[in-house]
Amino acid sequence: MIKTELCPADEAGIRKGAELLRRGELVALPTETVYGIAADATSNEAVAKIFQAKGRPQDNPLIVHIADMEMLEGLVSQVPPRALELAKAFWPGPLTMIFPRGPKVCDAVCAGLDTVGIRMPSHPVVQAIIRQSGLPFAAPSANLSGSPSPTNAADVWQDMDGRLPLILDGGPSQVGVESTVVAVMGEKPMILRPGYVTKEQMEEVLGEEVLLNHAITEKLAEGEVARSPGMKYKHYAPRAEVTILKGSLERYTEYVGQHREEGVWCLCFEGEEALLPLPCVTYGRQGDGAAQAHDLFTALRLLDAKGARKVYARCPEQEGVSLAVYNRLIRAAAYRVVEL
Repeated sequence: MIKTELCPADEAGIRKGAELLRRGELVALPTETVYGIAADATSNEAVAKIFQAKGRPQDNPLIVHIADMEMLEGLVSQVPPRALELAKAFWPGPLTMIFPRGPKVCDAVCAGLDTVGIRMPSHPVVQAIIRQSGLPFAAPSANLSGSPSPTNAADVWQDMDGRLPLILDGGPSQVGVESTVVAVMGEKPMILRPGYVTKEQMEEVLGEEVLLNHAITEKLAEGEVARSPGMKYKHYAPRAEVTILKGSLERYTEYVGQHREEGVWCLCFEGEEALLPLPCVTYGRQGDGAAQAHDLFTALRLLDAKGARKVYARCPEQEGVSLAVYNRLIRAAAYRVVEL
């Protein structure tokens, strides 16, 4: 057990966080997507502490966070033209690009791969800590591996108290789901994990097709390598058993009405609660991917707090930002989907 301190993400907290990173320690901090656990991306010893704190499998790669384009030097071995176009359009922001790795990034970050994910976050706390520490840092979400990602400091405290020395409280996350991950090498760019930056937005910038990896909506095949965080089988899951119900609100209402028992809850869209015969938690409005993304992980954690044993979830759309929501939800449900 480590004594964990919860501090405001003010000037003093940022100084403390930067010093801890320079000493090879972990810091949980806010980003615009979700809260993350940061460690020096050039140190195997520091990064190993992330895997230990989260209980994270060693074959699940991490994303390196930078403050400006100059920091790419040594972290990547090549920057293709399309990466520069995407960086100009979306950095700083919730977009991670997969590059051929360079010599500065440590092996533990890459999980044995010859590539590395790089992101330039827009959150001012992250920017300040990178600049004050002088270090790029690796940072997955600040939760126990497999559980819903945290979007506020209280959720981080729930999972990480006693596992790292410092949590910086910078208020709620703006986006609510992790960054989009896109591989920029090869004949065509490919999204490995959807997020707030969408396929359609990237295609408009690049003027070419952006592919979607099959693992966004399907399980990885046996022995298939996860080239990005978030591609594993079960992820983002509450303790409750989640099942996605695909179909109209009328069919959904009929189905859940046939499964009334203690501990069964609905995960539905705002405004639908009064129509349903079971207790409900909502996650955004139907058709509003940004609102769904903002609310999803908070809703999943709330269901656990309410004591839900089984959850029947309304199915989001599979385009735009809603694709990111579906991607997280289907993993939280361990691919349990019922077509109504």
